[in-house]
Amino acid sequence: MHYYLDAFKKYAQFSGRARRAEYWMFQLFNIIAMLILFVLAVAVTKVFFVLYGLYALALIVPSLALTWRRLHDTGRSGGWFFISFVPFIGGIWLFVLTLLEGDRQGNMYGPNPKAPAGVPQY
Repeated sequence: MHYYLDAFKKYAQFSGRARRAEYWMFQLFNIIAMLILFVLAVAVTKVFFVLYGLYALALIVPSLALTWRRLHDTGRSGGWFFISFVPFIGGIWLFVLTLLEGDRQGNMYGPNPKAPAGVPQY
């Protein structure tokens, strides 16, 4: 749950790096929440469609920032996000990039988020 809250604490922070666990736990929580809201909207009342839409709108900036930081962890510019707009293959390529392990050492976007504090990174 802290991964989800951390993404909102870093709401529009596009610098730094994000671990795979941070990215995928955030995505998992969002998928579960969206499914629950959708089922409630269909089963109970249409008011939940409004909540569904508001929740989806609220996720745009944190999701983009987290994806940007995830790409930084793999040593790529956050601009690689825009590959997702390429028809057919773009979304698949972005998916693969988010699955890749991050750089073990610090890179130009910051230190390794997995490294223990106080350990020098070259």
